[in-house]
Amino acid sequence: MRSSNLSGAWEFVGLDNFAQTLSSGGEQALWRTLVFVTVVTVLGMVGGLTAAIALRGGGRWAAGILAVMVFVWALPPVVNGSVWKFLLNDDGLVNTVLAAVGLVDGPVPFLYDQSWALMSVAFVNAFAVVPFNALVYRAALLGIEIEVFEAAALDGASRWQEIRHIMLPAVRPTTLVLLVLTIVYGFRSFDFIYVMTFGGPGTATNTLPFLGYLQAFARYDFGLGAATSVLTVLGVLVLAVVYARSIRREEAEG
Repeated sequence: MRSSNLSGAWEFVGLDNFAQTLSSGGEQALWRTLVFVTVVTVLGMVGGLTAAIALRGGGRWAAGILAVMVFVWALPPVVNGSVWKFLLNDDGLVNTVLAAVGLVDGPVPFLYDQSWALMSVAFVNAFAVVPFNALVYRAALLGIEIEVFEAAALDGASRWQEIRHIMLPAVRPTTLVLLVLTIVYGFRSFDFIYVMTFGGPGTATNTLPFLGYLQAFARYDFGLGAATSVLTVLGVLVLAVVYARSIRREEAEG
């Protein structure tokens, strides 16, 4: 269904739009989405847990870093993405620093190269979700009784042993919930792609949500865009069911 026949008769096409979506860039967009979600999830989870462990104690430095993290998390994605677009530009801060320390001879095309763009936007998305994950992980870590760490210290446990045998088991239920939320966050990501690359260069950052937007509001093929969006919603619904089951299991075990 196109804009030209919105006011006319609507022809029933069955599943033709879904088949056309998969054959006209949808399959590649799905793979790009999976890569994007994987990068966001891995960096977001590992970065959040690492930050939470590092900031588990008190002190002015920890409080200041937490305040900065909350500020980063609270920034609107459009603002955050615009800032990172300038930072990753050819003459931006990142390229300037890399050139100053001698790591690169010329500017790295973070947002203008087929092989760099998707990873760059995925990194920025992960950076945006790390503060939220860190705050949730830190709340879980603060729930561990201090006597447990004191007993481990008396037994001669190293820092790594404390992390492996005390902290990681304690945050396992939290990890399951955050994992699903982070996957959903990466899967539905649209704002950063829109601001930083607009799906480019070429189709390098065309994920399923952004492809549906382009089909409906750039090419005015509303039927095809709706089919792509439905596929995206189905993926999110599957994750929502997994999230609900993990919450129910956690409540039952608690």
